[in-house]
Parts: sequence; structure tokens; C-alpha cells
Amino acid sequence: MAVTAQMVKELREKTSAGMMDCKKALEACEGNIDQAIDWLREKGISKAAKKQDRIAAEGLCNVVIDGNAAVLFELNSETDFVAKNEQFVNLINFLGEILIKAKPKTIEEALGYIHNGKTIENLVMESSSKIGEKITLRRLETITKSDEQIFGAYKHMGGRIAVVTVLDGENEEVAKDIAMHVAAINPKYIDETFVNKAEVNHEREMFTKELENELKNESNEKAKAAKLQRISQIVDGKINKWLKESCLIQQPFVKNPDVTVSQYVKNNNSKVSSFIRFEVGEGIEKKVDNFAEEVMAQVRA
Repeated sequence: MAVTAQMVKELREKTSAGMMDCKKALEACEGNIDQAIDWLREKGISKAAKKQDRIAAEGLCNVVIDGNAAVLFELNSETDFVAKNEQFVNLINFLGEILIKAKPKTIEEALGYIHNGKTIENLVMESSSKIGEKITLRRLETITKSDEQIFGAYKHMGGRIAVVTVLDGENEEVAKDIAMHVAAINPKYIDETFVNKAEVNHEREMFTKELENELKNESNEKAKAAKLQRISQIVDGKINKWLKESCLIQQPFVKNPDVTVSQYVKNNNSKVSSFIRFEVGEGIEKKVDNFAEEVMAQVRA
């Protein structure tokens, strides 16, 4: 019996399993939906798929470098405990070996990449079933460099934060130092030329409103009038301070605050070309459980 797209869609809706898994199940069961559901359960795929509505905001980030290519990616779990599990660590290392060969440009391309007959999405879901928690390959970046450039990589706390830098030059130690700085200080841009004008305008607007609100509470009329005349100048100062705090090369170097990052790399015949920083769970809204309320709810039930 031919397996149709509608049959695959129906099985996906009932099991939350991946499209390729649903197609395989239907082919193995000659199009019988009920048997295909059992087939997915037997393989552990359906069980893993049902975990996908949970929140996975823990985990680790990893960096793998091979020649002129590097891959930075984040693998999530539901709990920090599982992120320290040997199976999870083995999985993230294994995925690193696959991804550096595949060099995917998007997360969708990565999940669909086939290794030994299985997609990475399937490998992750199988691991999710074995480990007992939702596991997700959340994001990745594939970075390339020229022969005249050097990679710097740094992982903090085993991968809670991971950074890849690309520097013009040949000093690997400097590249790693800059990666460590980025991990610690978390700059948003390399320098002012990378800052979006719309964001600068937004910050200017916010600083102006903050000052205006402060002046509403100013009881000294003379001081208030003086500040009102200088409000544009004060905002300019705040913008300059914000830019210095946001831009990597203007920041005091974390290992020697007496020099800026710009001075440090220049003193070592290097120049920062790019950087990418991942921190586990950033941007994910985590569920906060109230244990006391949970217990009381069970008692009342």
C-alpha cells in the first residue's frame, strides 16, 4: 500500500514523531495507522516525541574545530543533572564529530543530515528516549576562516558558555584569550561600526526619557533648568558609555584591565574579525515550579 502525505500527517499529529519516522512506520505496517503507532512505541520514538512539549533549558554548548571550519552548537536537556550525565556528554561529543563534517548552514539542515542511515533528529530523539528527558539540538553556527586567520575557542563550566573567535594573525593564545574575554564580559558587537543605528536611536530615546523623569522630581529649579539645557550633552555621554560597554574592542581586557581589548590584540599583531557566544538556555522562558503549591494540590486532591 502506498504511503501518502496525508497518512504521514495524521500519524505525526497522533504521535508527535518526526516525518521520516512516521513514513518508515507506515511503510513497515503497510499503511495501518494503529499498527504504525505501536511500531513507533516499540522503537521508543513515540515515547521520546511526547517529551517534546516539555521545556528543555539546561544542557551544554560545544565547539569543534577542523582546519578552516568550526561548529558551535547548543544541546539542551530538561535538567542540569542530565547535562552532566555520561550519555548526554557522549551524545554532544558524537554530534560534534558529525556536525564538523556536515558543516550545516542552518539548524534544519543539521537535523536532516543523515549519518549511517539516521538523521541527526532521529539520533537525538533516540537518546531522549534512553535518557528519559527531552533532548533538543537547539541552535548552531558554522564558522569559516581563511588561511591567514586563527580560531580561538573557550568553554566555561564545561560548556555552560562557549565562544568561538576569529582573529587576523597567527597567535592562537591571543585568539583564545579574546574568546575567554567574550565569555566573561559578553559584548554585543566588535566595534561601533557593527551597531545598528536603530538600536542607538532607541537607547538615546530611553536615556532621554529617563533623564526627563528624573528632572520631574528635581526640587531645585536652578539645577533643573541647568540640566534641561544640557540634556542632549548628558545623553551623548550616556550613549558613548553604553557603546564602550557593548563593543568588544573598547572594553578593558579581562586579564589586564589597564589595556583595552583593541590595545591587547594590536600589541600582539592581531585583529578581531568576528566572535560568536552561546550561553545555555539564553532566550528560553524557563518554567518555575512552586514545590509547596504542588504538594498542597496533591493533598487537596
